[in-house]
Amino acid sequence: MLLTPHARSPRRLKAAALLASAVSVCLVAASAPATPLGVGDRLFPHLGNPGYDVASYDLSFTYPGSNNKPLKAVTTIDAWTTTSLDRVNLDFAHGTVESVEVDGDQASFADAGEDLVVTPEEPLPGGSWTRITVRHTSDPVAAGNRDGGWVRTTDGLAMANQADAAHLVFPCNDHPSDKAMFTIRVTAPDEYTAVANGLPTGVDRVAGQTTWTYRTQHPMATELAQVSIGRSTVLHRTGPHGLPVRDVVPTQHRAALEPWLAKTPDQIRWLEGKVGRYPFETYGLLMADADTGFELETQTLSLFERDLFTEPAYPKWYVESIMVHELAHQWFGDSVSPRTWSDLWLNEGHATWYEALYSDEKAGKSMEARMKAAYGASDRWRAAGGPPAEPKEPDAGQKISIFRPNVYDGAALVLYALRQEIGRPAFEELERAWVSRHEDGVATTADFVALAEEISDRDLGGFFQGWLYGEKTPPMPGHPGWTSVASTKTPAKASAKTATKASAKAPVGAAAGGAAK
Repeated sequence: MLLTPHARSPRRLKAAALLASAVSVCLVAASAPATPLGVGDRLFPHLGNPGYDVASYDLSFTYPGSNNKPLKAVTTIDAWTTTSLDRVNLDFAHGTVESVEVDGDQASFADAGEDLVVTPEEPLPGGSWTRITVRHTSDPVAAGNRDGGWVRTTDGLAMANQADAAHLVFPCNDHPSDKAMFTIRVTAPDEYTAVANGLPTGVDRVAGQTTWTYRTQHPMATELAQVSIGRSTVLHRTGPHGLPVRDVVPTQHRAALEPWLAKTPDQIRWLEGKVGRYPFETYGLLMADADTGFELETQTLSLFERDLFTEPAYPKWYVESIMVHELAHQWFGDSVSPRTWSDLWLNEGHATWYEALYSDEKAGKSMEARMKAAYGASDRWRAAGGPPAEPKEPDAGQKISIFRPNVYDGAALVLYALRQEIGRPAFEELERAWVSRHEDGVATTADFVALAEEISDRDLGGFFQGWLYGEKTPPMPGHPGWTSVASTKTPAKASAKTATKASAKAPVGAAAGGAAK
């Protein structure tokens, strides 16, 4: 629910000395140039902003009937200030700001890099609720399909906000450490269907326009926000425990996609058997007619390229494993989010692990063979992208380039080594405890190490130091004959097409000798 800010009247009753001091601070702040801030993330130092904790976002978009034109938008943020603020920095780019209000009063604002810097009439005291309302446009053309943010499909729009590109769509505190509740409203011409994260709470039709409203029941990182606008059909089915499952597909491709979509409830049951009950209020697949080069685990509504399901070159087992990869992220990455982007291996390593385990159990694609092949390539991956828990910075202008093999199969290899080290029973207990203990929260690599030590009742500091941070891959427990050979050539840089959210567009298991059959 939205948190209502405290009334502003008590602020206007301050003692004269305090008021004079506040005015002085405002004048000093107003005279200083607006500057971009950040929460100090090692990989993205200017993303996120200090001084406040967002409780909820209320997003309203008006789609003009063309994905080549800006959307009119209103973003309302309810937040708790953690310190006194003369200014509030929001992450925002690729839109025009028309006005900003803070607690109902007009506020001045300025751009600074990819920050929107808001100066309220009065300083915001620490420990208080505040509401910031920004009226702006949201431009899908400026964002483009490759930078993240809005993705233009053949019939409308979708979102792909990773890594931290939500601020290309709406003003926000764009870092996964600050999760919040979301209400999303989309107004579009009647011939379009709009779907967003969470469950629908209302559909209103007036004068040829329909407004669709959705609300999450669990906190969400900004990178996981999703809005689909298109000539779509929403298909409904039921998952385990009565879970509502809804898929969004281009209407003209409904019949061809239905056999794939029917697999989701059983995939949810399979994952629940491994790690526990599905953590959200709904799930489904968004099939987009777009060429993104990746699939994406947007919370409760994973984004997929339609071609993944209609291209005959992709074998059935491969497509199903990718479905499981994004589904596994609902536990690992969505419900339990990384505190920093250096903790990315916890997301992708686990999703890749369950993708591979599903292929092993359901399609006979050997997990051990895949891990042996990954071990052979691991030193090359570490040289190119860094150790799994200390990835190298993204290439200039390519935020998505942090998604290299070292955080996919390279990180799954860490989990395989851990299972070898502590045994299967302890490992499986750890996996369940991880998602249960940190549900709806954020967690770090140090948290995972501590939990592994608690459950195994062992000191694993040396083990994790080598596997997570070493330049070279440590010996594999139980497999002394496995070898990893560093390439003598300069590693090729990852691209958005090869270092993808689906463990690359090449068939999963190719590294283990799997063929596209």
